[in-house]
Amino acid sequence: MTVVTNNYLLPDNSSADWDIVTGPDAVAVLALTTEQEVILARQYRPGPDIVLDELPGGAIDAGESPSDAASRELLEETGYRGALKVIGQTFLSANATRRSWAAVATECVRVADPSLEASEFCEPITISMKEFRRHLKSGQMSDVGIAYMCLDSLGLL
Repeated sequence: MTVVTNNYLLPDNSSADWDIVTGPDAVAVLALTTEQEVILARQYRPGPDIVLDELPGGAIDAGESPSDAASRELLEETGYRGALKVIGQTFLSANATRRSWAAVATECVRVADPSLEASEFCEPITISMKEFRRHLKSGQMSDVGIAYMCLDSLGLL
C-alpha cells in the first residue's frame, strides 16, 4: 500500500490536503462449515496492536480474480475449502482507492493445514452463528460491513 497526499479545491474555493491510500484490492470471505459454523482467522493486527478474530481474506494479487483470491486466502489462512461465490464489493474507506470484495463460502470442510507467510500469525477458529452475531457488534473485528453484506446475501440477517 502507498499513501499519497492530494490537494483538492473545495466548493468554497479553499483547498485541503487529503491522504489517499492506494494499492491492490482485497477480499474477505464469510465461510460456513457444513454444520453452519462461521470460520474465522484469529490473527495479530499491527494497526490496533491486538489479536482479532476476522473473516479470512487479504490482498488480491496482480492478475488474480476476486474469486481466485478468496479461494486462495480461505485455504491459506484456514485450510478450508467450500462452494464459493463473490457477491459484491465496497471501498475500504473514504480515503482509499482500494476496493474490498465480499465472498461467501458454504459447505466448507477442512482439507489442509493453513499455509502462512513467515510474517503471518493466524489460527483458524469456528464459532456458532449466534456467537458470530455478537462478535460483529463487539467492535473487535474488521470487515464488519462485508460480513453483513454476506449474511444478507445468504438470507441470514
